[in-house]
Amino acid sequence: MAGSRMISELRSRDPNLIITVFGEEPHPAYNRILLSNVLAGKADLADITLVDHAASGDSGDGTPPRALVDVRAGVVAHHIDRTRRTVTADDGSVVAYDVLILATGSRAWLPPIEGLTRPDGTLLPGVAAFRTLDDCRHILTQSERATRAVVLGGGLLGLEAARGLVRRGLDTTVLHAAGHLMNRQLDRRAGQVLVRTLAGLGVRSRLEARVVRIHGDERLAGVELAGDEVLDADLLVVSTGVVAVTDLAAAAGLPVEAGIVVDDQMRSPADPAVFAVGDCAQHDGTVQGLVAPAWDQVRVVADVVTAADPAARYSGARPVTRLKASGVDLATMGEVDVDEFDEDAEVLQFVDVTRGTFKKLVIRGDRLVGAIMLGDNPTVGTVTQLFDRQAPVPADRRSLLFPTRTEVTVTDSPATLPDRVTICRCNNVTKGGITRCWLDGARDLPAIVTGTRATTGCGTCRDAVAGIVEWLAAADPDPSAAAGDNCAAGLEESPQTDRRSSGGCSATAEPRRYSSAGRPPPRGEVRWPSGTTNPGVDSTLRRKFGGSNATPHAAS
Repeated sequence: MAGSRMISELRSRDPNLIITVFGEEPHPAYNRILLSNVLAGKADLADITLVDHAASGDSGDGTPPRALVDVRAGVVAHHIDRTRRTVTADDGSVVAYDVLILATGSRAWLPPIEGLTRPDGTLLPGVAAFRTLDDCRHILTQSERATRAVVLGGGLLGLEAARGLVRRGLDTTVLHAAGHLMNRQLDRRAGQVLVRTLAGLGVRSRLEARVVRIHGDERLAGVELAGDEVLDADLLVVSTGVVAVTDLAAAAGLPVEAGIVVDDQMRSPADPAVFAVGDCAQHDGTVQGLVAPAWDQVRVVADVVTAADPAARYSGARPVTRLKASGVDLATMGEVDVDEFDEDAEVLQFVDVTRGTFKKLVIRGDRLVGAIMLGDNPTVGTVTQLFDRQAPVPADRRSLLFPTRTEVTVTDSPATLPDRVTICRCNNVTKGGITRCWLDGARDLPAIVTGTRATTGCGTCRDAVAGIVEWLAAADPDPSAAAGDNCAAGLEESPQTDRRSSGGCSATAEPRRYSSAGRPPPRGEVRWPSGTTNPGVDSTLRRKFGGSNATPHAAS
């Protein structure tokens, strides 16, 4: 993903750059974060495939056009010669470079459990990791003949996988070694509420579960826990973490720790011609592993390499983690494992276990330093922006837990949303940006995605973007009304956000329901039905139609 985004950012600044791309996987670039949607049957490969970057240009001397972007999918770079500035690939090709950008990502970590792998190092049939498209396809194939699944690991990916397997009809149990789920992102009480929420969706959780052996000779038969308990299983999905892919960099003599060490320009301190971005990069002692920090890193490298901004710096991230399992709405950020009696912090908390709601805010010096928002939380957009921007929190802290009508306005139609509301936080795309892209000629969801990049980050805003596109199609059905031929206006920074925004989108979940904080309204509210009068139109369409109201078929 970071590599694909890197190409887009470089070409947006200098379309004449000659770029060669080596990719270990034989597939076109795809959005890895949306693999859980593929597993759950909510998306297919076409839905998660990213833009095709292959391009060529006029050589200027009458010879055949030269490749400006040469994408070599399925070709592995296996040696870097930093002295000669060349990369040698496993197909024997040698490519010279002026600048080398490493976006090698991360791979699944497999715990040393007896029976997990065969003598040749391959996984026992019936066992699968969950990291790549091939992993996802393998799980789908295995699930067709399975009835009982075990997911090893109760972190983000593990829970997303478990929910997807339940949606496919498998009896599913999550085994987690820690005392509560998502223990890196949640405190104990939030983890307990999450266990109950998942149970209501068909996912069982076993905590403090230590797997000692995998049973099965030719194929998985069961999972043995400490204490001699054996769980019958015909599918085991392993999601126990990832490790940065640093082999190529280490072999080239570049500094490597948990990731490839880089400075504030994402450049290796050992070689000014080498950069690293995304899951493989270690900046200021941290490997982020989330999409929004990777996007920020990519922008910095593109600015530096093309001299668009030679002084560009990456200042780190304030990551927001979102769980994208169907039926679960969770955002968590910053310091969360803080006791309510901590003398150095204000801690506000509300718990409704029956309804699966958990809200927690941690405030220090009038700044939000951490939050957990699980369940029906219409203020999550506001909370996330306060955390991102480190803006002062309101004097009435309770308004961030229990909004008033003036703070969050729930609406059945995107027509009443202000243009400035951020719909896709990963790419800083506002509702107004989507509208302008529509008016510039993007007349369906794929075109809007291409023009604005909305939904290409974590993907949780896809339903909201689709709802806005449906509304626009009803309000302005005439393609001849398009004002232009590009959607550059769709890529913008909302006044409500800044470049430090991180993982997750502020408008998600329930399709075609919206709030001014970028969140869906409570369940049970009626969505805006097709064929009725809009309650209002946004400023762009108001100017276009010349009135304050419009019916869905009133385009001129």
